[in-house]
Amino acid sequence: MTNTTAENNTYGHWKPFSTVSSMELGVISNGQSRIRDLIGIFFMVLLSIIALLANTAVIVVIIKSPQLRKFVFVFHLCVVDLLSAIFLMPLAIVSSSHFFGTVMFSLLECQVFIFLNVCLICASILTVTAISIERYYYIVYPMRYEVKMTAGLAVAVVVFIWIKSILLASIPLLTWPTYGIQGPTNATNCSLYWSPSDYKMVFVIIFSILCFFLPTIIIFIVYCSVYKVARIAALQQGPVPSWVNSSKSRSDSINSQTTIITTRNLPQRLSAENIFGGSKAAFTLIIIVGQFLLCWLPFFSFHLHLSVNEAVRSPGDVETIVTWLAYSSFAINPFFYGLLNRQIREELSKLKRCYMTRTTELGLSSQEGSIQENFLQFLQRTSCTVETRSSRINSSPRNTLDQTGFRIPGQIPE
Repeated sequence: MTNTTAENNTYGHWKPFSTVSSMELGVISNGQSRIRDLIGIFFMVLLSIIALLANTAVIVVIIKSPQLRKFVFVFHLCVVDLLSAIFLMPLAIVSSSHFFGTVMFSLLECQVFIFLNVCLICASILTVTAISIERYYYIVYPMRYEVKMTAGLAVAVVVFIWIKSILLASIPLLTWPTYGIQGPTNATNCSLYWSPSDYKMVFVIIFSILCFFLPTIIIFIVYCSVYKVARIAALQQGPVPSWVNSSKSRSDSINSQTTIITTRNLPQRLSAENIFGGSKAAFTLIIIVGQFLLCWLPFFSFHLHLSVNEAVRSPGDVETIVTWLAYSSFAINPFFYGLLNRQIREELSKLKRCYMTRTTELGLSSQEGSIQENFLQFLQRTSCTVETRSSRINSSPRNTLDQTGFRIPGQIPE
């Protein structure tokens, strides 16, 4: 990337049609526009920092806690979002903000940015879809889940996600037009919308179908099925699935205090919550699906609309808004699928307490210069070890559900 204050004469080859002149020239027209741009870049940087810290926290706590390593897809989702926060979001800040309007992307840099954009978006959405399917089998078919959900299957799904993402991200590069010696080598704005590919419309349609519409249909069907099971348990109407009764003995046999959906504490009379079929479960599912649609629907709708209707001009900042609304998913996912998990929160708190205790011990030992431990410090350090060991013993595949309400395994706010 290079800086220039002159307008690129070959820039017209990059854009399919005209847009706001301030985007082309990188000129901030007035004070109001400058304040708007400052607010915009503040939120861009803030989202990038949140995505970096939150995903890193979830990754570290899963690596440090062996009993959490069953959350393979949550771990993979955080890895993908962390890569997005490190590589994709900083490039998007440079491309989107008017403060970097004089920065020129070379041809190679623009191709790399578009490749990362498509690849990481596709990998993130496909991983969210895999998590939803895993939840479905975890709740509706727990016996089948325990038998078929192996490490080999999880690795195969992750490999499939990356192969599909890389192949799909390679399409716009393979169809990139070849210019002669006088062809364009720089552009001030680089994104999927600005790609000069001759087959951009076909690619955007394929990209939208494979990475948004099909995953959305799968997620919607899966969570509707999960809600149906929760509603049956809440209303106590109709035949309860055959695995409900067996889940109790199965859960007790592995010394667990929870089951997938238990009839142990179901009320004898229908309460106001039961009449609506479990409002907490419905609210949780609506939040999960709604967050996914809110982040990604405007992004794919924008690119589909402008690819099909090439004569339509792009409003000035619409692309920036829908793009960063989609990127906000990278910062939200670690909370929805990670930090709202009770197990992950508890293990994170234990690691924090142990770290603070060790820091205190090191400080005291350096001040006193003594090799003898304070008895209270010894008890505190031992309690960290005991807590960690007890959490490993008592952990079970069902410990993300409690007996007081419906929970989706491992990723539901309380």
